[in-house]
Amino acid sequence: MDDWKMQQGNLGPEADDAYDDMSMLDEARQPLSRKVPIASSKINPYRMVIVARLLILAFFLRYRILNPVHDAIGLWLTSVICEIWFAFSWILDQFPKWFPIDRETYLDRLSLRYEREGEPNMLAPVDIFVSTVDPMKEPPLVTANTVLSILAMDYPVDKISCYISDDGASMLTFESLSETAEFARKWVPFCKKFAIEPRAPEMYFTLKVDYLKDKVQPTFVKERRAMKREYEEFKVRINALVAKAQKVPPEGWIMQDGTPWPGNNTKDHPGMIQVFLGQSGGHDTEGNELPRLVYVSREKRPGFLHHKKAGAMNALVRVSGVLTNAPFMLNLDCDHYINNSKAAREAMCFLMDPQIGRKVCYVQFPQRFDGIDRHDRYANRNTVFFDINMKGLDGIQGPVYVGTGCVFRRQALYGYEPPKGPKRPKMVSCGCCPCFGRRKKDKKYSKNGGNENGPSLEAVENDKELLMSQMNFEKKFGQSAIFVTSTLMDQGGVPPSSSPAALLKEAIHVISCGYEDKTEWGSELGWIYGSITEDILTGFKMHCRGWRSIYCMPKLPAFKGSAPINLSDRLNQVLRWALGSVEIFFSRHCPAWYGLKGAKLRWLERFAYVNTTIYPFTSLPLLAYCTLPAICLLTDKFIMPPISTFASLFFIALFLSIFATGILELRWSGVSIEEWWRNEQFWVIGGISAHLFAVVQGLLKVLAGIDTNFTVTSKTTDDEEFGELYTFKWTTLLIPPTTVLIINLVGVVAGISDAINNGYQSWGPLFGKLFFSFWVIVHLYPFLKGLMGRQNRTPTIVVIWSVLLASIFSLLWVRIDPFVLKTKGPDTTQCGINC
Repeated sequence: MDDWKMQQGNLGPEADDAYDDMSMLDEARQPLSRKVPIASSKINPYRMVIVARLLILAFFLRYRILNPVHDAIGLWLTSVICEIWFAFSWILDQFPKWFPIDRETYLDRLSLRYEREGEPNMLAPVDIFVSTVDPMKEPPLVTANTVLSILAMDYPVDKISCYISDDGASMLTFESLSETAEFARKWVPFCKKFAIEPRAPEMYFTLKVDYLKDKVQPTFVKERRAMKREYEEFKVRINALVAKAQKVPPEGWIMQDGTPWPGNNTKDHPGMIQVFLGQSGGHDTEGNELPRLVYVSREKRPGFLHHKKAGAMNALVRVSGVLTNAPFMLNLDCDHYINNSKAAREAMCFLMDPQIGRKVCYVQFPQRFDGIDRHDRYANRNTVFFDINMKGLDGIQGPVYVGTGCVFRRQALYGYEPPKGPKRPKMVSCGCCPCFGRRKKDKKYSKNGGNENGPSLEAVENDKELLMSQMNFEKKFGQSAIFVTSTLMDQGGVPPSSSPAALLKEAIHVISCGYEDKTEWGSELGWIYGSITEDILTGFKMHCRGWRSIYCMPKLPAFKGSAPINLSDRLNQVLRWALGSVEIFFSRHCPAWYGLKGAKLRWLERFAYVNTTIYPFTSLPLLAYCTLPAICLLTDKFIMPPISTFASLFFIALFLSIFATGILELRWSGVSIEEWWRNEQFWVIGGISAHLFAVVQGLLKVLAGIDTNFTVTSKTTDDEEFGELYTFKWTTLLIPPTTVLIINLVGVVAGISDAINNGYQSWGPLFGKLFFSFWVIVHLYPFLKGLMGRQNRTPTIVVIWSVLLASIFSLLWVRIDPFVLKTKGPDTTQCGINC
């Protein structure tokens, strides 16, 4: 009726304004996000092929088991065991992708609901954590760009606090952060005035796009030129600090006020906190307030376990709980800058949604990377994992936590369970029919004997439980009354009566070495200890408590970082991840049985977590399967029995189902076939090198107590574009793939030579062996290119070791022939003694 009256001109301007207000109010009440299910025309054929592949796989394994190869029983048994394991690992990897979904957010509704004109801004505060250890491997300029992108993000400045964890207690990091804070006074207003993207200066000024697009202010070009000059001067100052830090003076570093730097001994120093921005003097060049910037270096003493990155993150949780206590926390690596200035708003569309936000523990964003070559030789982008597996998990209970680019709910990190929804009211009857409902109870008396005038026994017990819980808070969170109080504040914030000096003193206390003793930090609270991949454990514990997580993929990537693009660094990175998974498998948090009693973890989600812990063990059957073709070629044996026409149909159907699964998966996910193929290649390369070493090191740690330290992956880059791609660094991880490659090449030559000598009848079985051998060689082709480098020459040490191992293995195998059935001589009962 209002629309009709407006068309007739019967409503005046006041009614028009009221109508607009009502429509805006209705829009603000709408959900802040929604699920976008994959089209049924894409997902249903995908599911049908999965089921068909499962049935075909069952028939194939049945055929393989019931038809042994008697003249090579050892080779046949090895191949069957490998195939059974591959089938099992495929099931664990495939079925969590049964319900993939997309999501979209509505930032305009978020603003209508929480940022109304004339009212205080109601967006929730966010504490942002950036962790760094070694400024020589994690350049200060990279960390500075990350910090600048945080300070300039599109969010209310009074609701942002950036905490930098310097776990190396480096004076270089401290001084470079001081320079960054000064440069931020000019950089932040420039970003917000012209709404530039991205807001990390290094990436913005090197962006090869039309930077004048959509810019209408005449002063933009002039101010951009001036800002670029300021940034170049800033880079010179940072580089000067790095050059100065190359030589440590004998007496240690001295600060500008003449006092010794407290962190001269990186393993024995007090806790340090410095607030650079956010209090007095925390304003930009235009007089506007800047977000808070805090430097934190936790105390370290000999004899204490510091738990590496997980311990540093827990220290930041406690420091931020004392100083700002925001209800949400964003965790970033020092080389992951904010590429989308509205990233925090994207996360708030889920965490602050009244309908779904209460049970969301974190919002995970995909990792995107700069500086990777176009062909992505070593699958650094991980698009199969981030664009396929994570979408599938989002349709179950949520994606796993991957260590960076994640916005947490603070209460979930504190070990609390998600709030329970309102229970459905029970049916109440009059009591005349005992079959339906329950009788009304007398209001005068309660279940526990209390009446309406006095407290019930249940109320008294609740008071006692509350008192006991208050007494146990310090045992759970540590001996800090201010911090314990902050944990009880669901909406965050600090008491207004607290003075900054008292809060800083308490913040120093909560990062002391002995603070976590006899508490639940690292076991039930915060980042969980026990593995170098603490991210998987932390997310797993939250999901076991019943929380769910959200996967957010905005059109403009929220965060971007750098990845090690040369072969050696990439393999060492994969080794670290795989070793962490093996540690979790052998710990009490093994997903196969942990949390079964409460049953709050969904089964498909448990499948995914089990897969994240056992995938390194696939290296053993994979290594065996990659050497089997060469063994068959060298020994002139075959692991398959003569195949009938009916059995050949199953083989063809199995290969077709494998290809169909991959094609349909690419169709609904949007991943290119080249990215999928690179992922398959590196799965083989990493499987027979890094994953194999991870299993060995994990077993050594469990059985012999030998711990393996990992090194921080270098974030430095070559001046030349993709120069680091061709950098060769010696590591023992290169030996197994090179050995497998040489063995298969030797096997191909030996098999073809043998077939030429024996005539045409031997060419038929040879093609099957050559097919599997070429399958191995094609998958290892990127590894071979990495060994050759830019000069196309394999390093001598790798060639010597690999040829030696391959030769010894081949000669011993041909001489001993261990897996081939031996004959014991002629049968004298048939041909006599003179046979």
